[in-house]
Amino acid sequence: MTSTPVVGRRDLRQFEKCFAAPEIYQRPDAADRQGSLARIVSGEIIPRLLRLHTEVVVNAPPIDDVIKSLRPNGAEIDELAHIVLGDDLDAAADYVTVMRDRGLSMEALYVELLEPTARFLGTMWENDECDFIDVTFGVARLQTLLSIFNETYALPEFETRRQVIMATTPGNHHVFGASMIEKLLVAGGWQVTTEYSGDADEIARTVRDNWFAVIGLTAGSDLQVEGLKSVIVDVRRDSKNRNIGIMVGGPIFTADPALAAEVGADATAPNAPAAVLAAQKLFDIAARK
Repeated sequence: MTSTPVVGRRDLRQFEKCFAAPEIYQRPDAADRQGSLARIVSGEIIPRLLRLHTEVVVNAPPIDDVIKSLRPNGAEIDELAHIVLGDDLDAAADYVTVMRDRGLSMEALYVELLEPTARFLGTMWENDECDFIDVTFGVARLQTLLSIFNETYALPEFETRRQVIMATTPGNHHVFGASMIEKLLVAGGWQVTTEYSGDADEIARTVRDNWFAVIGLTAGSDLQVEGLKSVIVDVRRDSKNRNIGIMVGGPIFTADPALAAEVGADATAPNAPAAVLAAQKLFDIAARK
């Protein structure tokens, strides 16, 4: 089994705690929640992981089939979701390492494995297959994996720089979705500021006066797109952090994710767990700059 090349095994557990609020790990039921999946991980998923790692292609298939075979499939996304809900970060790191050793870049792993896994956790949450605490642990591990493989965990002031502002854009008075993302960001170890007035000038003032790694902006309908574009221009011009990452969300972006790039944003996400992972990805991108 190829080991994680970036951070030592003994350091993983302590490092992981950067990505969840202290009160989450201090819960008396935390160990039981995570340990409940240990038998599944060790008895079913790890053996499949070992087989995946040792498979040898005898007869070379067509190149298109090779490329397709490299991509994580639905079963592998399901497996990683259950690993990160459990208590074995080593297994999760090994899983991503195996995928990377197939020849997939970190960008491909994010798009085709980590982000879909976060989305899957959100679906499990919506279907009452797991609760908020379970999702928090799962998202914490996905953020940890991103930071490990992007090598941002060792940056100076790593913990103090994970600051995000959640804001609603002009005309958008619906804050439920933003507040759910806010709640999960806080649980995921982020320092969160909110600006739900929908006042473009107030948003610009806040990012001008305070340093943020990421801003999350929500829009509820097509009628708010032009206002959102204007806010994004103001944020990029006025932000104290010249490399601020901008993510957008709302029903219009769920229906058409490509719209995020059209309005000038860096990322979008269909649900709260995916939004937290997107924020970590934007943090890592900016950190590398």
